[in-house]
Amino acid sequence: MQAAIHKMFRDSAEVKLRFAEQYAPRIEAVARRMAEVLRRGGKLLFFGNGGSAADAQHLAAEFVNRFLRDRGALAAIALTTDTSALTSIGNDLGFDQVFSRQVEALGRPGDLVVAISTSGHSPNVLRAVEAARRLGCVTVGFTGGSGGRLAKAVDEAFVVPSAETPRIQETHITLGHALCALVDDLLAQTDSGQEAAGSPATAAGQRAGGSSEQAAGSGQL
Repeated sequence: MQAAIHKMFRDSAEVKLRFAEQYAPRIEAVARRMAEVLRRGGKLLFFGNGGSAADAQHLAAEFVNRFLRDRGALAAIALTTDTSALTSIGNDLGFDQVFSRQVEALGRPGDLVVAISTSGHSPNVLRAVEAARRLGCVTVGFTGGSGGRLAKAVDEAFVVPSAETPRIQETHITLGHALCALVDDLLAQTDSGQEAAGSPATAAGQRAGGSSEQAAGSGQL
């Protein structure tokens, strides 16, 4: 059994290292786009199903509250937490619209959405990406395996090089944490005047103060 334990940890580490080798430049580029959206007073929207819903809520909370440093609140919303919205949309319009309807309501041109699907084939995630693109939002996808339809539908795709859902999920949350840390650093540089005069990130953070609490979710991946 201990050999199996060591293998799981080795496999997870190896997948993450391969992913970092392939995607480090794109991670930096997306972190810069996120920071710019937040500087301008825009927002980040996260969504996914099952474990990906939990990741969406986890990452939104890191932006709204704090990650590693104290700073102003940042505007980030997980579209997986409002049970009244989710159930009314699912009941009236269908489960494939539970995220797209919220994107239509909350998204604005220049916002950034993070669509999370381990397979890249989740219909409600794909439909939300389509809605975001119509609105003029930047679209980012976290997926794995072949990338599915999601990898082709977004502006910036991160495809974990594994067919195993646990390894994909573990890499997704590490990717999310890396983006949180990089965005914090970029906004701190702005606040200190290294990248721009003044502190628009703080103003953007203050506008995010009304974001809802993030709660755990469940469902199919």
